[in-house]
Amino acid sequence: MLALRGSSSNVKSYIALFFWLGLIVSCFSPAAWARAQSQTPERLSPPAPQQHPAASGTTPLEELLAEAERNNPQIRAAQQGWAAAKQVAPQVSALPDPQAVVQHFTVGSPRPFAGYTNSDFAYVGLGVSQDIPYPGKLKLRGEIAEQDAGVAQQQYEAMRRSVRAQVQAAYWQLASLDQTLALLQADGQLLQQVGQAADARYRSGMGNQEDILRAQLERTTLLSDIATQQLNAAKWQAELKRLLNRPQTSPDIVPSQAGAAPLSYTFDELLGATQSQNPQISGSRDVVEREKLQVELAHKDFRPDFNLQYMWQRTDPERYRAYYMLTLGVSLPIHRSKLHAELAQAQANLSQSEDELQSQSQEIASELRVEYDTAQKTSDLLEIDREGLIPQARAAFQSAIAAYQNNRQDFQPVLDAFLEVLHLDEQFSEHLSQREVALAHLEELTGLPLRDEAVRQ
Repeated sequence: MLALRGSSSNVKSYIALFFWLGLIVSCFSPAAWARAQSQTPERLSPPAPQQHPAASGTTPLEELLAEAERNNPQIRAAQQGWAAAKQVAPQVSALPDPQAVVQHFTVGSPRPFAGYTNSDFAYVGLGVSQDIPYPGKLKLRGEIAEQDAGVAQQQYEAMRRSVRAQVQAAYWQLASLDQTLALLQADGQLLQQVGQAADARYRSGMGNQEDILRAQLERTTLLSDIATQQLNAAKWQAELKRLLNRPQTSPDIVPSQAGAAPLSYTFDELLGATQSQNPQISGSRDVVEREKLQVELAHKDFRPDFNLQYMWQRTDPERYRAYYMLTLGVSLPIHRSKLHAELAQAQANLSQSEDELQSQSQEIASELRVEYDTAQKTSDLLEIDREGLIPQARAAFQSAIAAYQNNRQDFQPVLDAFLEVLHLDEQFSEHLSQREVALAHLEELTGLPLRDEAVRQ
């Protein structure tokens, strides 16, 4: 906040500036200032957040989370990707399509069936052939595809949790901004006391005009802060509607008041839940298993594949009986350098996936530590703000304004006391926002519900 501290030597130099500022404020601020007079100045604890005029009541967070899971296009796209991945295993684990064969052999003429009756060598043949991979190859390919489907499932779960965390973050940011606006409005009542006291002292001949103008300047700055917070709220409204896939022209969402329920899990419990339930770690494990199967398949590629063919042939039916032929073909994997390169690639991919799994686990554990500490420390800070600093600052302000009204104190200590109240109110809202966002990230990482439903609603 801007605070001007004048001295007796420069009072006259400020008088003209503050006079014109006072005129400007008086021209445009009455309507806005009237909206800021809804809270009682004697309140010693943070007031409840204001109700948004665009809606009749608050919207519970759980309703928005369920709506996001139904309508968010990123979640739906990840879900369809998982559904598509599940269809790969039945394809790659099935035998190749059989081939039908028609043969016709003539003697002495290129025309079909020309030599069928005048040559003993002419014939018509029908057959079918089937490629048969080496035993175990098809099963491995199916298992690899199933692991890919598992990875897609974890990607879907990661996207679902990410969107939920973003919805919660936007929701609680809005709740914090609503509470900040309510606090600023309550602080406006305190500032009105300051202005009234300065005006009363000036009229009694014991004060000066500079005090009035400085109070008006702080009032204008406070209105600017309110407008800035409203702009931030509009941005979070747009973000929340995007996540919910709502039109931007839809009514604004009014959040419930943020609670301060204690975090009931220890860090070790959260870490254990992360290692077993985090979709990014689970997806990395699926990749490792996939690469293990890929190495096994590369070993089997050193084994031959087969082809089985059966033919029926007919010459002159009046003179000869039909021929029946069964043929077995075997592929020869003689290009060993290619096969060794395939195996080396699969082994390198396996080592890479194992290192990435370890790195992923460490990164998520580090992120979990930061968010856990943030949630714990901001909870402590909120209690200090609520039970100590804010009531003390408001009591100090009331004492300062009383002393000023009784001509026992100058104006500057009163203004400093007000600015301290304003600073602590904004700090309280910031701590509350940090805590709720940290809890949202912890839920994303662990998959555990960390808020009490009764507190949320």
